[in-house]
This record gives sequence, C-alpha cells and structure tokens, in this order.
Amino acid sequence: MVDWNERYAGDGYLFGTAPSAFMVAQQSRLPKQGTALAVADGDGRNGVWLAEQGLDVLAVDGSQVGLDKSRRLAAERGVQLRYELADLANWDFGRERFDVIAGIFIQFADPDFRARMFADMQRALKPGGLLLLQGYRPEQLEYGTGGPPEAENMYTEPMLREAFADLQIEHLAIYDAELHEGRHEGMSALIDLVARKPAVA
Repeated sequence: MVDWNERYAGDGYLFGTAPSAFMVAQQSRLPKQGTALAVADGDGRNGVWLAEQGLDVLAVDGSQVGLDKSRRLAAERGVQLRYELADLANWDFGRERFDVIAGIFIQFADPDFRARMFADMQRALKPGGLLLLQGYRPEQLEYGTGGPPEAENMYTEPMLREAFADLQIEHLAIYDAELHEGRHEGMSALIDLVARKPAVA
C-alpha cells in the first residue's frame, strides 16, 4: 500500500510543476469557463494549470501533503483551487457536476476500483463535458520509467473503448515518447484518451 503523504514528502514536486504535455496539447478543447475536477491531482501541476485556463477547479487527492504543495504552487501562480482530501475509492463524484474531468496517470487503481472510478467519472461529467485521461500501457513495465509495477493497472485501447463506450471519443492515441515530468522520466509507453459526454438533445 502506497503511503502518499510519504511519497509527496520533501520540498520538491514529485512530478514537477509543469503540466502534463498531454494536457497542454488539449488546451484548445477546453471551455473558456466552467468547472473542472482534477482526479488524484497530487501536488498540483495539472489542477493549477487548469485553473490558469480560467476554470473553477476542484482538486481531489488522498495526500494532505500533496494538497498542501498544490496550494503553495497555486499561490505562486496567482490562482485559486478548491481542495478535498479523500479516498477516491469511497468519494462521491456526484452527477453532472463538471465540465472537465482530468485523470493523469491515476493508475494506482486495480481493475475493480478502476471500473468503479471510470463509471463515477462519466456520471460526474455534465452533458457536453470533456474527459482527459492519460496513462501507461502494459509495455511500460519494460521501460521501467514510471508508473505502477502491476500490468493489470495499465490501460489498453480495447479497455478504454469499452469503459467509455457511452462517450464520444475525440482522440485516442497509442505511442511511445520521452517524458520529463519529475518521477516520470525517460521513454514511456503511453495512451491518451479525449472523450466527450453527449450533449442533451
């Protein structure tokens, strides 16, 4: 069991302070205003960036240390976020709350937990809402440059297509690339998903 407070301890930022390159690449898809949920946002690099885009961001994480660092980063960047300390296995995502939901390398979840969380994320999206999801593929175990040691926690294209079959997939990419994002360092086996909840007719 990972002790996330211990993982985020120290003065530095575990995954750096720059947002995920994948997130930045999706900037043009973001609404100009609205609510965003940063799932397991750690020490804040992605949630803070979403706030910088003008969104009202709720960052949820299981580490108080990580959330405290996110507050510090937000203050340095001149933005404000809302924060909630929570175990995502038991957290109420709500229904049709968010215009954007971002889950970047949230691969601490085993298959059962992941299935529940993916379903919760979809319910929590407003009609027309945008899902941004990035993770490692099982091939990442060969690179060993980040992520969990369990292949079952990784993502595959068929899995994501099945899990998000009720959403409109706008972008799904499978590729290997060099990451330079704190603990995620070096050649990596990646999969990106951008999907939208159908708007109400």
